[in-house]
Amino acid sequence: MSRAAPEPRKTLDPDRVAEWLATHPDFFVGREGLLQQLRVPHPEARGATSLLERLVHDLRTRAEQAEWRLEQLLESARHNEAQYRRTRELVLALVEAPDRDALGQALATQLAEHFATPAVALWCPASLTDDEPRPPQAPRQVLDEHAGSRLAALLDGRASRCTRLTPTDWKRLLPHVTAPRRSGSCAITRLTLGEPLGYLVLASPDPDHFRASMDTLFTEYVGEVVARLLVRLGPHHD
Repeated sequence: MSRAAPEPRKTLDPDRVAEWLATHPDFFVGREGLLQQLRVPHPEARGATSLLERLVHDLRTRAEQAEWRLEQLLESARHNEAQYRRTRELVLALVEAPDRDALGQALATQLAEHFATPAVALWCPASLTDDEPRPPQAPRQVLDEHAGSRLAALLDGRASRCTRLTPTDWKRLLPHVTAPRRSGSCAITRLTLGEPLGYLVLASPDPDHFRASMDTLFTEYVGEVVARLLVRLGPHHD
């Protein structure tokens, strides 16, 4: 009588093996020697390494990534705290200004010293200046039709915007500050409080200081504070 042919060797499905091990996490308990025999691909070189060495490598990598993320969070927190302190000093200096000229000068000084913004212009309509005993002092300027049209064109229908500033526009919009030979950059925001109150212009000779992709939240916030103080520092407070 002839023997039956042996059955073909069966191969286990890797996915089923992985599923079974996931549902039996205690499989290697009492089989620690098996763990030392297992070989897995090395993550940084050709060949294989032991499972334990691979686990140590993966844990070290995760620890390094977690440390890097923590450092990023700490750096962001330090930056936000510094930004808050600078903004706080700016607002306090503006609130303490006794008149509109002092307001403009405090604005220019604070932005230059704490926000690396060397040039500022505060364009206000004549309705905010014609009742004052003397002409406004820089960085305040009386808004005329020519400057208003150019500022509106640069804003391009927006309330606030960062954009390039040509030497010609610099001379026109910041006449009290020497214009650079090449184009710089600026952040412009419209001042309103129930009615148009003018424009705030922050400028730098560095063409990349105010980039078009930048958020204008800070400029808008400063503009809102300045607009309220311009109204509050009217003739009934002189």
